[in-house]
Amino acid sequence: MTRATKVINFIERLCLTPEGADVGEPLVLLPFQKKFIRDIYDNRSGTSRAYLSVARKNGKSALIAAILLAHLVGPEARQNSQIISGARSRDQASLVFKLAEKMVRLSPLLSQIVRVVPSQKSLIGLVKNVEYKAISAEAGTAHGLSPVLAILDEVGQVRGPSDAFIEAIETAQGAHADPLLIAISTQAATDGDLFSTWLDDAAAAQDPRTVSHLYTAPKDCKLSNRKAWKAANPALGKFRSTQDVVDFAAQAERLPSKENSFRWLFLNQRIEAQSPFMSKSEWEANSAPPLVEDGSVCFAGLDLSSSQDLTAFVMVFPQGDQYHVVPQFFLPADGLREKSRSERIPYDVWAKQGFLTTIPGPVIIPEVIARAVADASERYDLQMLAYDRWRISDFQRELDGIGARVPMKPFGQGYKDMAPALDRVEQLVAQRALRHGDNPVLNMCAANAVVTRDPAGNRKLDKAKSYSKIDGMVALTMALGCMSADTVQYSSPWDNPEYRMAV
Repeated sequence: MTRATKVINFIERLCLTPEGADVGEPLVLLPFQKKFIRDIYDNRSGTSRAYLSVARKNGKSALIAAILLAHLVGPEARQNSQIISGARSRDQASLVFKLAEKMVRLSPLLSQIVRVVPSQKSLIGLVKNVEYKAISAEAGTAHGLSPVLAILDEVGQVRGPSDAFIEAIETAQGAHADPLLIAISTQAATDGDLFSTWLDDAAAAQDPRTVSHLYTAPKDCKLSNRKAWKAANPALGKFRSTQDVVDFAAQAERLPSKENSFRWLFLNQRIEAQSPFMSKSEWEANSAPPLVEDGSVCFAGLDLSSSQDLTAFVMVFPQGDQYHVVPQFFLPADGLREKSRSERIPYDVWAKQGFLTTIPGPVIIPEVIARAVADASERYDLQMLAYDRWRISDFQRELDGIGARVPMKPFGQGYKDMAPALDRVEQLVAQRALRHGDNPVLNMCAANAVVTRDPAGNRKLDKAKSYSKIDGMVALTMALGCMSADTVQYSSPWDNPEYRMAV
């Protein structure tokens, strides 16, 4: 019986499905998983590194848990050895540990020979005193370890060609004559990222001690191509729900901004880490003029700039199934022509046309912005002003100075707050429900807007990676995002009906 056969038999006989519809049932390895195991353990040259790259939800973490148990108390267990699984985040590291823990607790035999230490995310194999730990880059726990087996979960999350956490794990294995490193992950976003360099090197070098299995869809495939789905999802119809892929593919075809995310997470293709937020045609289809009356309910976003840059104040008026957008933009008057020439943006023309308000002098004066917001609050029923915390103290001071009472709320610029707000912008644009009036400054911001994604596919606007100014889109996104907000920060404590003086 070969090493691989022993590992497969151990997994299928003793490891139970840890969660889902088949929880508690024997874990049945799919053909692609068995092939990966065979290529690792029956490699005549001996395997030092093994890579498996498939799309999300194809049973990667469960496979990791099963393999580490085979090294903990199974046929690959070594006396007094150490095993680690590593991930970028604590949550991802915890996931592998929790799956292994569930497998242990579900099995009458494994629960007798494995001691679980939840506080340390650790398992102890009592048969040969083997220790397993789940570690993360966030916790900084890679140093001081000496694992004979290191399993990296979602190493595709690493951005750039190197990573100190991964390097610490690799060097930690140097004490062993024949260590094994296994990386199981969705592809990295770009060719220059760490996991991409590993996969490309494996393909080019053809090192017999490196096992590399890459499941990816053809580069230029259509989103609806089911053969392409299967190429990237060997567990399609098993661990990976076919209907889930159908739904997301249809969404990606309707919404161009979703295409890159679908290709990355569902087709396991490399993409650029940044992508335009929306197409020009989609945005232009929403250019109907806003129809707003005095006293109308509105929500607003404020994106303050540096002293010499573009400031955006954008109001959104919900009326039935339509959202009417009224933006205001501000720039210093001094040097406007030179700024227009150097940045190749017609600020001076837009100022003459009334799309841009110039402020006398060389810098943005917070008082002017505060008065514009105060005037809007008096003219309309301003429910909430969402703002970026940067430079907001000067603005608030000016509001207090003119006695304005404006309901305000800080709006985070990270994935947590931006992702749902961007989804809302995108939905309204797709539904032709955002009447932005073809404002040229806002059009520029929309055309320049670039989003970046976290490993989960959540998006945020990224000023650093955008082509040029996007302030108007940031303010618009905040305005739409704050509509569902349930908290308000008042510009003065006396404007808060729940405020009470301490006695």
